[in-house]
Parts: sequence; C-alpha cells; structure tokens
Amino acid sequence: MKPLLRADGLVAGYGKVSVVRDVDLEVGEGEVVALLGPNGAGKTTTLLTMAGELPPLGGAVRYLDLEDRAPLHERSRAGLALVTDARAVFMRMTVAENLRTFRTTADAVVELFPELEPHLDRRVALLSGGQQQMLALGLALSRRPAVLLADELSLGLAPMVVDRLFSALRSAASAGVGVILVEQHVHKALKIADRVYVMDRGRIAISGTAVELRARVDEIQSSYLAGAP
Repeated sequence: MKPLLRADGLVAGYGKVSVVRDVDLEVGEGEVVALLGPNGAGKTTTLLTMAGELPPLGGAVRYLDLEDRAPLHERSRAGLALVTDARAVFMRMTVAENLRTFRTTADAVVELFPELEPHLDRRVALLSGGQQQMLALGLALSRRPAVLLADELSLGLAPMVVDRLFSALRSAASAGVGVILVEQHVHKALKIADRVYVMDRGRIAISGTAVELRARVDEIQSSYLAGAP
C-alpha cells in the first residue's frame, strides 16, 4: 500500500531547537495509525510538522505529490485535514453559520453526529466541549479528506463522547481516509488503530501493528506511558 503521508528521518522543533529526531512514520489509505507517548515526547510537534504547520528542520515529509515543505494551506487544498484539542470552530457563530463558513452542509455533519441536529441555531460557545469537538471533527470529515490528522481529541471529554469521536474516525478509515491519531487514551486508541508508534524523548521507541502492541500494553504503559489512562 502506497503511503498517503510519510515522514522520513524527520527532525522537527521550534526555531533552531529540535525536539523530534529521526522519525519515520507513515499512513496509508484506509488505516488508523496511533501515535502514543508521554507528555513532551514530541507527538504534537511531529503531527504539526507532517501537517505543514511547522517546517521540518531535517528529513522529509511527503504528502501525495506536493513538495516536502508545502505549508498547511496547500496540503489542506489537496485533501489534508487537521483537528486538534483546540476545537477549530468559530465560537461566536452558530453551528449553521460554521457549516456555511466551512462550505459544508448540515446533512453531511448531522449524518456523522446526529447529536448536533437540535443545536444548529445555537452559538458554538454555548455547546458542551464534546459537542464542539464533534462539530470540529464533523466539519473536517464532511469535506471527505484523503488524510486526517487528529491531535488529542479526547482531552477533557467524557468517555462516551470519546467513543463517539473514535467511532467516527474508524468509520472514516473504513471509507478510505488515512488517519493519524495522537492520543493519551491508550486503550481506546488501540481499539481502533491498525498500526501504532510509541514516541519517547523525541524518537520512535516502539512500532508495530495494533494487535502486536495490544499484547504488550502493560509493558508499554509501565515503560513509556506511566499515568496514561
């Protein structure tokens, strides 16, 4: 399977300070790749660099046929979507106004998250955190991306809401989307992932299929993810 998005020998960081080194990571069509690790391991930095939000300090990031250093807006036009824990929606607008701004439809988003239908005319700021994240993810998925990068979707949310978000990610992958999921919720991430990378101190410490790493979850948590749920 040809990768849709791939990092080779990636070195990434801020300014001239590298926090990620020699990372090889890829996602193909129709798979969920989980990127796990403790706080400060470099997961978000890796994801933002692969998205084009941060320029790589070394190595290469290849998304489809774009240049290695193509910025986020170019990758977005070519079908890459980025969703973070910041819930990139317009809080002062209603749900319906957000849909129009993002050039999608209520039907497309409500099909993914029926919970939002009664709230189309409400300002987003008045929604719960879970509803806001459903909206952010629904906006991204309704535009049928080739690749979706998701950073800590579960942060601060109830387990039932996390299950809904993760179910939508798994369904998107089943429809052909390549998903990279940065996540602290280890057990839930392993349930929907096909492959897994574990980062530690800016490098990939372990990688394998989700089936392989489910059998090692206690070892992984004690060695790399102490305190993670």
